Amino acid sequence: MTTQSHHDKVDQQFGSQASAYLSSAVHAAGRDLERLAARLADHPNARLLDMGCGAGHASFVASTLVKDVVAYDLSEQMLTVVNDAAQSRGIRNITTQQGYAEILPFEDASFDVVISRYSVHHWHDVGKALREVKRVLKPGGVVIFMDVMSPGHPVLDIWLQTVEALRDTSHVHNYSSGELLSMFNDAGLVTQNLLCDRLNLEYSSWIARMRTPSVMADAIRAYQKSASDEVQRYFELQEDGSFTSDIVMLEALKF
Repeated sequence: MTTQSHHDKVDQQFGSQASAYLSSAVHAAGRDLERLAARLADHPNARLLDMGCGAGHASFVASTLVKDVVAYDLSEQMLTVVNDAAQSRGIRNITTQQGYAEILPFEDASFDVVISRYSVHHWHDVGKALREVKRVLKPGGVVIFMDVMSPGHPVLDIWLQTVEALRDTSHVHNYSSGELLSMFNDAGLVTQNLLCDRLNLEYSSWIARMRTPSVMADAIRAYQKSASDEVQRYFELQEDGSFTSDIVMLEALKF
């Protein structure tokens, strides 16, 4: 009998959908990318690591503002998409590297900035990954992480985690702001700024990006229809299954 690790599942889920993420409107644009650009404008000479780069949208933004970008991801197919897109756009300062978030194949103090966007909720061990982030950062280095965030309240949290896991079997956990702050603190990274926002997720494209099996998609719709009034209001649940999630941008430093 063959077995699959969590990392195998992530690679399987995202490798087959790499091109869909390049064209995804949710990933290709957004206020969080605008905020990222504003933060990176202060680091024109930086070497930057984009962890869990996916189809490379954050890397492409960073490439116009910093000196060098390393786009890092578990999926080889995602990295091929990044390479091809960078070449077609004439971007020359992005290199790619395959690997796990928890084991970074880089020297100590080799980056000025580390970023991650919509990837942390897939990581097997966020605490270990953050300790690796601290290791590869130079003193005074900056960390900027962006992700979907759990509201924290148990009723709302279980609803979010359930629909995420039904849609994508590689999903691990959407963390609350308190959980993120605690993990950053435990890793020895000093939080400087935390900004929360809302992100609308259009149901049909949200499902299509992961090629969610119809049995799982049907389960999501049934679960949505059973949601309490409290859950429906908080997530702004629509008739077509679209809903709104919390997102967070957390910025920290290595001293």
